[in-house]
Amino acid sequence: MVAELRERGAIRSSEIAAAFAKVPREKFAPEAPVSAAYSTRDTVVTRRNADGKATSSISAPWLQAEMLEAARLQHGMRVLEIGSGGYNAALIAELVGPDGLVISVDIDPFVTDRATRFLAESGYPQVKVVLGDAEHAADELGPFDVILVTIGAWDCPWGHLLAPGGRMIVPLRFCGLTRSFTFVRDGDHFAGLDPTVCGFIPIQGAGAHQEHVAALAGGTVNLLIDAGPDLDTAALDRALDGDRTERWTGVTVGHNDPFDTLHLWVAAQTETFGVIWADPQRGSDRIEPAMRWFTPALITPDSFAYLTMGPERRDGESGERRYELGVHGYGKHGDALARQLADEVVTWDRDWRQHPDPDFTLHPIDATVPAPAIGRVFPKRHTQLVMAWT
Repeated sequence: MVAELRERGAIRSSEIAAAFAKVPREKFAPEAPVSAAYSTRDTVVTRRNADGKATSSISAPWLQAEMLEAARLQHGMRVLEIGSGGYNAALIAELVGPDGLVISVDIDPFVTDRATRFLAESGYPQVKVVLGDAEHAADELGPFDVILVTIGAWDCPWGHLLAPGGRMIVPLRFCGLTRSFTFVRDGDHFAGLDPTVCGFIPIQGAGAHQEHVAALAGGTVNLLIDAGPDLDTAALDRALDGDRTERWTGVTVGHNDPFDTLHLWVAAQTETFGVIWADPQRGSDRIEPAMRWFTPALITPDSFAYLTMGPERRDGESGERRYELGVHGYGKHGDALARQLADEVVTWDRDWRQHPDPDFTLHPIDATVPAPAIGRVFPKRHTQLVMAWT
């Protein structure tokens, strides 16, 4: 596992390599085969609710390594982990050493009991596991040199717990997207560095956020939008059963081309931005999304359009596999939404595809934040996330 993580660049320091080599990952995931526990790309689900949805997991090693590298942990540091499980806390304990402090908070007693037991059995009894709502459970325990969040947070209310010069690693959710940011203080706000595409189980408790979700076609097709009017599931179901608009952009991507900035570009242009995905267990033949997870879509209460891909083409000279990006639209406003999404794809390809990623900053909710010339402000409960293209 360590060699593979080094090869893909997720592990870059000898200290983190040593921590991964020492901590026995299988001890924290007894329900998984050893091969699955040590798969660098796979998450291990450790708890599900009555509906079968995952409520706790051990993140994929590549993502844990990336977040630990971003944290820049050193001996003697005080670290708050939000979202427990044990394994990541053990890695942190290795990196901060015996003079450091690791506090791991989780809202689920099943998770904290399990983490406490596995940490003790694996030789890390010094990690303090706290049962409580992360929104406020650590208020009396700070300050911390590093705050590392291992659940999907819609907001970031922990800035007041960060020591001067500290770093917060937070997978922050906005518009149905999740990016892991390294937040560092910059005057009266935080700069959000190195946004990394990722996915996490949503936070529970006071920090939970209810997005608008419509499950169509018997639950096999899902639409999600972060805010705005409620979705009319019946109307959207009828739209899916109706005629489909197709628009093709002429924009192509290669088999391994990154195009995650397309999501950010479209999200910056319209409040109708959302995502679509097929049920991962049952799948669906009703849609042809460009990606397996969280494909960009424009969504109104009764209509939607989403990004798709055409069949494989071979470049005449290089033989490279290429795919044209297109849009499928449904419902009364489906054609207009498809035209809008296709136009944004073309604009992104022409003007922003080769451009540096947008800048992100995080401000208090009561701060006066000018709207960026190109971008968007995402207001939350405690903070405002600003995305600006420059």
